[in-house]
Amino acid sequence: MEGYIVIKKRTFFAAVAALAVAATAVLTWHFGIFGGIEKSMPQTAIRSYNTLSADGNNILYFTGISNDSTLTGITFDSKTIMFGSATAPSASELRAIIRHSKDSLENRIAFLEATKDEMGYYLKVHGVQDEGYDMVAGHYTATEKEIASLRQLADALESIGPKAKVKVDHTCIHKAQAKPGKPKEVFVECNGGRWKNGIWLKVPNEGRGIGTDSAGRIISGVWKADTLTTGLRSDTSGIYRGLFSAGLDAHGHGTYTRHNGTYYEGHWKGDSRNGFGFSVDSERLRAGEWQADVYRGERLNYTSERIYGIDISRYQHGRGRRYYPIHWGKLRITDLGRISTKKISGTVDYPVSFIYIKSTEGTSIRNRYYRPDYLQARKHGIHCGAYHFFSTRSTAQAQARHFIRNSCFRSGDLPPVLDVEPTERQIAAMGGIDKLFASVRTWMNIVRRHTGVRPILYVSQSFVNKHLNRAPDIKKNYNIWIARYGEYKPDIKLVYWQLCPDGRVDGIHGEVDINVFNGYHEQFDRFLKKELIK
Repeated sequence: MEGYIVIKKRTFFAAVAALAVAATAVLTWHFGIFGGIEKSMPQTAIRSYNTLSADGNNILYFTGISNDSTLTGITFDSKTIMFGSATAPSASELRAIIRHSKDSLENRIAFLEATKDEMGYYLKVHGVQDEGYDMVAGHYTATEKEIASLRQLADALESIGPKAKVKVDHTCIHKAQAKPGKPKEVFVECNGGRWKNGIWLKVPNEGRGIGTDSAGRIISGVWKADTLTTGLRSDTSGIYRGLFSAGLDAHGHGTYTRHNGTYYEGHWKGDSRNGFGFSVDSERLRAGEWQADVYRGERLNYTSERIYGIDISRYQHGRGRRYYPIHWGKLRITDLGRISTKKISGTVDYPVSFIYIKSTEGTSIRNRYYRPDYLQARKHGIHCGAYHFFSTRSTAQAQARHFIRNSCFRSGDLPPVLDVEPTERQIAAMGGIDKLFASVRTWMNIVRRHTGVRPILYVSQSFVNKHLNRAPDIKKNYNIWIARYGEYKPDIKLVYWQLCPDGRVDGIHGEVDINVFNGYHEQFDRFLKKELIK
């Protein structure tokens, strides 16, 4: 906090000053010992800190030692420390403190590296045209700098040898007290009123100040015309920095850093995250719309810059005896469905950049239109792949063999897909969710060995929410394709998002599943280079 608070009691200080002047005059006249009084003004402590040294070499500086035996406020620059509490641990205690501090730094670095990975993934699949991209990029850069700084401190502690002579010195810097002058001023709000320089203010708040809100939380910042324009507020969970309302609620743009490391930046309303913002910790990043402190999701802006595709089966050729051909030379996506509200810029008239065709189901069902559709897609230069609809009534090995025997896997094809859509009753009938995931792993491994590429897992958002955390290896090692027909993007790392089952495509009769790739052209090109069948 800049400045300090001076509350004057004018009468009292005037009397003290008069007595001091009289006493000084008498002593000077009687003893003649204060001739150089202006050169020996009273000393006042202005800064203090602790120095950790090893074998006589200064390693770093710190403010104190926490209750869990960790050095606090560590830095390479003592000038950044304003106050350090004196401490005198024994040599053995200090060695334990150094080890614990290094471990604490390593844990913090690991946490930040994980959050940086989450932000890196977000930046990889988004572009500057996406809302929030600049905010995430800015925090990514700040996190990189913090990691580098903490790494230097950890390395400094690591450099202390097991037999080094370590010690702590406390330094207190004094400075001659300046001649009385006008101090930097802030006001203090308390007891229903405001004090500044000892005066009970009767005017609106103006300038730097300190106050409390209705919940007793301390707020410091800058007021203008009785309104806190920007400030800092601390509570038991963390620190808020940003804009406030007239009622001292977080309102407008602001950041909140929790003591556990979770970071949020975005819009606030009524002390709650509301509007666009992003939150990140070591496990995930969530960027999108918030309502009353609840994350709703990322609402995509559908434009011609995105990569769209479709998936088809025999139903695109008709039902019953009525047959409809696909006019491959006319394929254009013209409607993104009507099930949910979507943010669309411009006219929906997108090329089909990729297509998946159902090949098989279970151990006996085949799509009789698969092969001709596959050959037409390749002929028209559309990236294509095959998918298998998983059955809970037959073994994964038999289904994988059936899929391999009846599908095409040529160089340049998209990775194959396993479509898993069981009901809860079907999962229970086959022995439970762990048995299902065991079958999924088996199918994936067999098909991966045959094709040389990682298959993609297709599941619904509800399946993700309810079951996928039971199989972290699948979630980590395989690309995920999510079916979610709401207005918000699925809250998971994914490669494709099936955004509607009722889209329209010129050249295809009836409704079509429309999908969007998680990224733009640059990311799609990288995906193709890495994941296509060689």
